Amino acid sequence: MARSAPNVLVTGTPGTGKTSLSEQVAAATGLKHLNIGDLVKSQQLHTGWDDEFECLVIDEDKVCDALEDLMAEGGCLVDYHGCDFFPERWFDLVVVLQADNTVLWERLEKRGYSERKVQENVQCEIMHVIVEEARDSYGEGVVHVLQSSTAEEMEENVERLTQWARSWRPSS
Repeated sequence: MARSAPNVLVTGTPGTGKTSLSEQVAAATGLKHLNIGDLVKSQQLHTGWDDEFECLVIDEDKVCDALEDLMAEGGCLVDYHGCDFFPERWFDLVVVLQADNTVLWERLEKRGYSERKVQENVQCEIMHVIVEEARDSYGEGVVHVLQSSTAEEMEENVERLTQWARSWRPSS
């Protein structure tokens, strides 16, 4: 059955603006915003806490099982910092947000991240880890990298994704 609305993945290093962008685009388009971090917590889709990385260890199979029906219906805007475990068939568009390293550092410090966690995330951004993960996982033309360092860039990204979602048509 063809979906009547698109599925979009918004990914990127923590602190690049995924949730802010997703909330605004969902409000403008009616797409369902699915924050995977919140879903993992609320539905216990994890295997416990990782002291070294200071985060929950998600159970990727459980996450995919929990999302399968929603993704088949379409109209989902998925927000998560990883992307390589989601089935490629789920997404019509994959957006990777990137931010200037100094901006990212400041955003993560404001969240109360430890210095080690801030350094690891900024290093991932410098090395384009999420960009490469997305390009390795999804088809050419599906992945788009957008800058998200300034308020202006963030507003442009909201407008760009909103227009894309409104103009999307199912493939035959």
